Amino acid sequence: MIRKTLLAATLLVTLAAPVAAEPLKVGSTPTGVPFTFLDVGSNQIQGMMVDLVKAVGEEAGFEPQVQPVDFGSLIPALTSNRIDIISAAMLATEARKQVIDFSDPVLPYGEGIVVAKGGSQTLSASFDELAGEVIGVQQGTVYLENLRASGKFGEVRVYDSLADILAEVNRGRIKAGMGDRPIMAYQLSQGRYPNIQLADYESQYVGSVALGVRKGETELLGRLNSALAKLKANGTVDTLAAKWGIQ
Repeated sequence: MIRKTLLAATLLVTLAAPVAAEPLKVGSTPTGVPFTFLDVGSNQIQGMMVDLVKAVGEEAGFEPQVQPVDFGSLIPALTSNRIDIISAAMLATEARKQVIDFSDPVLPYGEGIVVAKGGSQTLSASFDELAGEVIGVQQGTVYLENLRASGKFGEVRVYDSLADILAEVNRGRIKAGMGDRPIMAYQLSQGRYPNIQLADYESQYVGSVALGVRKGETELLGRLNSALAKLKANGTVDTLAAKWGIQ
């Protein structure tokens, strides 16, 4: 009788114990303010897409283990199983969809161009105003090959981060820089680059940022999409975008 009582008690404790969430490695860039960035105070990756993947994990039953990965290394890290999810300022382009799968769209946005203050601030889609000049772009972005293919520029110079590009334009070392408009707008709003501003330019490569997973991870992709749908419906996605100043 005592043995049965102990077994029953053990079973009840086991059933009542919380099930540990499945740990999944998440790759986020350390230089994509305000989507993802390395906070030097805490030495942790923070930002809108970090908050989002944590909220998605809570809904979908996994524990995100966020780690820094350079933008150009995100897809190789995913396909080589070093990470399980990409949560960064990565557009779900057709070219990238050939290599990995993306969740439903999180937020739409396009590119912007920064130039020095004082000169002409209006740029056309043809880039005629920058013909023969040097323009900076971040490695691994969708903009790189498009700028090269335009044939307009004296040089398309490639940088590791948008911060590097903004600093170069601010110092007058290059004429202009192209990158994700929300990220550049946020960094300019912090007052670190007083000599430059966003040009009056209509984005040509508008897309949507989304979470990335390996090809064939249909079960995980379904969980992500289900969680995203709930977070959009209850206003969490909009709240997080507003928190990080993303419009």
